[in-house]
Order: sequence, then structure tokens, then C-alpha cells
Amino acid sequence: MNTLDTFNLNGRIALITGAAGLLGEKHAEAILDGGGRVVLTDINTTLLDEKARQLVKKYGKNKVWQYTCDITDENAVKSIIEKINMEAGPIDILINNAANNPKVEELQKNFSRLENFKREMWDKDIAVGITGAFLLSKYIAPEMAKRGKGVILNIASELGVIAPDQRLYRNQQAAENNQPVKPVTYSVVKHGIIGLTKYLATYWLGEKVRCNAVAFGGVENNTPKDFLDRIGKLSVMGRMAKPDEYKAAVLFLCSDASSYMTGSVITIDGGRTVW
Repeated sequence: MNTLDTFNLNGRIALITGAAGLLGEKHAEAILDGGGRVVLTDINTTLLDEKARQLVKKYGKNKVWQYTCDITDENAVKSIIEKINMEAGPIDILINNAANNPKVEELQKNFSRLENFKREMWDKDIAVGITGAFLLSKYIAPEMAKRGKGVILNIASELGVIAPDQRLYRNQQAAENNQPVKPVTYSVVKHGIIGLTKYLATYWLGEKVRCNAVAFGGVENNTPKDFLDRIGKLSVMGRMAKPDEYKAAVLFLCSDASSYMTGSVITIDGGRTVW
């Protein structure tokens, strides 16, 4: 087989959670560019509708499905998977992408400090980032195993490999005990999703279900200049990622091009974790 042919998804169906977000849309484009079909899920119906319309306009209606779903609700997850199986077909690829991730500007409100962080926010972030991935995997992966083939791709972060450098978020006008920080839940969720990846990769021996993770660096998206300057000093390449720079890796890990990979974590961060 020609090497490039191994990247062809040949109409396989990929379910993407958190699809209304910036990277969710890019993951969908990667699958569609590879000849696959996508099922978009998100709790935000308005944004999901807009993303779906954009993708349908570019790739065609018969390649895109959309379903509003709260992935932290087990009954809702079971119901939506049954509906997808009937209307779109069996799910070949699961991309666990959904996670809460406050923007730099939001961190300036100082809710993020450990001593200020509310228990209900902890519960919500864990529910979306970890429980949601667990529930989707619980109901989709066993069916993949029965069919003898399937792929799970978990979207982690460089902060699932290293701790956040809180100096990035400093506010020169704020007192030391009131400095904004990256929330504890983001690190916990991204470390946890890597743990889930390794667990799932070894749960079914053989080649029935492959499960890998990607640890992405931050993506530039209307990011304040002072933050760009700070984070640029922390990576070898001196910048954040562009929105399209992760698409090839997603296609690689979801296709047969990565057929001998499972339980792996690929770090793509412009060299930030090298030093």
C-alpha cells in the first residue's frame, strides 16, 4: 500500500466531543480532509449549529452530523450513542476533546487561585474533562472491540506533562496573594486524560481498540500580546501554535498510518517541554 493511502479514513465515522470549540472544529476538518465523516457533539447548541453549517458548506451535508449532548449525563450519553448508531452508523473513531479551559482574560478575575477555587467548579471541570471521556469510552469502546477495530484519541495538553508556569498569568497591579493562576483542575484533568489513555490502551489486548493521546501546546486565538511575549520565551520555537498546526497529527493518530501505536502520548508544543 502507498504510504499516503494509510492516512485515508475511507468514510469512517468519528465522534468529536466539545466540537463547538476552536480545536473541535479543527479536529473535524482533519477527519473530513482524510475522507472520513464526523459526528459533532457539544452542549452549546448555538455554537454547534454554526460549526456544523460551516463544515457542511465546505464538505457536504452527508458527511456531517450534529447532536447536542451533556456528556456528563450518563443517560444522555447512552441515548445519543444509540441515536448516532441508527442515524449515522457505528462509531469508528472517538475523539475526547471536551474540557473547560478559561481564557487568559478570565483568569484575571482571580477565581482561579487554589484558596478561592470553588468546589462546584472543581466538580464541573472534572465532570466535563474526565467523566465525559470515561462515559463516552465506556459505551463506545466495547462496541469497537466487538467489531475488532476502533480508535480513541484523547486530547490532553502540555500541562498534562508539566505543571503550569504561573508566571505567565501574573498581573503587575495585583498583590502577591491575589495573583491569577491557571486553575488546578486543568492540570488534574489533562494528567488524568493521559492516565485514561494508558488504561484503555491495555484493556483490550491485541489490535481491537487503539488509544493514544496528544499533548498540545496553547493555540493563539485573539491572545493578548503581553501573554504572547511571555509564553514565547518558554518554548524553543518562540510562539504559540496556529489553529491548523495540529490537524495532521490528529489524522495520523486516527488513521491506519499509526497502526502500530497505542498507549502513546505525542507532545506537540513548539519545544516547551524540552527544557
